[in-house]
Amino acid sequence: MGHGRDAELARELRALKESSGLSFEALATRAGISRSALHRYCTGATVPGEFAPVERFARACGAGRERLLALHALWARATGEPPAAPAPEAPRPSAPPAAPDPPGAGRGRRTARNRLRLAAAVAAVLLPAAAALLVSSSAAPEEREPPGLLLTDACAGPVGLGQQGECVREVQRLLDAAGAAGTESHGRYVPNTMRRVLAFQVLAGLRPNGVVDGDTKRALYRGGVSLAAWDKERVAEHIREVFADTPDPEEAVRLADCRSLLDPLYVLSGLRIPRSWGVFQLSEPLIGELGGTLRDALDPAWNIEAAHRLWSRNGDFGELSDCLVSIP
Repeated sequence: MGHGRDAELARELRALKESSGLSFEALATRAGISRSALHRYCTGATVPGEFAPVERFARACGAGRERLLALHALWARATGEPPAAPAPEAPRPSAPPAAPDPPGAGRGRRTARNRLRLAAAVAAVLLPAAAALLVSSSAAPEEREPPGLLLTDACAGPVGLGQQGECVREVQRLLDAAGAAGTESHGRYVPNTMRRVLAFQVLAGLRPNGVVDGDTKRALYRGGVSLAAWDKERVAEHIREVFADTPDPEEAVRLADCRSLLDPLYVLSGLRIPRSWGVFQLSEPLIGELGGTLRDALDPAWNIEAAHRLWSRNGDFGELSDCLVSIP
């Protein structure tokens, strides 16, 4: 410290933390580094002797390859000794007069020069290749992405209803990243969190049990599942269109609002009632009777059409007439 290069590294680490929006506690858990050590790195009080903790911290903040390479350069500068001033050059003794070349020496010098030219040409080819190999090696950790928090010992075992803490917060963050509306990252596994997990499991092709087990954790990190859904206005408008041939289309809107809050991904799961799914909260037996699947039931267009088929068949909403949305 003292030459300003460690301050430059600390400034970049602080910028990473600010951009992540996470606390020191959350980042410490994700990176597997103590909170006090992270604080020392970010204030410039300490520069880690190895790059590994800097890399883990940066990845926990969401840094990509380019940022990691820039950080590595800053870390290398911060840990290197300041360059020493060059020593004054001693006077060189005068060289003795050169002896005359023996016969054939010119040919030997030409051969030596040719060898030097060949060596320089080989170096010109090999050095860029070696540099590319070094860059490739430094980029390799990006391809071997360290496990997310849910896949570490800090979150060993399933995450489910009633739990709280950073592991739950990570589940909620991943659900939000998948597009789930109304997912609060408060760190408590409440019924609304379980509903979003159930919807995610169905759309990911997993067994829907509402518990974030190993398969669900890996699927959350793998991505590719969208929890983005229609908003309430679009759901209500589609209900009016589909039920336009009924005496009171608004009755269908009110019923759906009561049963699911017009949330296409709403799932109701209780101890004494069968699970129900989607806009009109179709029970699992009814979904099968109407020729659908749980994935179909989470599609608002299919769900609304299915409810209309039920109304057309019975002249009323049958079992859908009861509103159970207040049950946790």
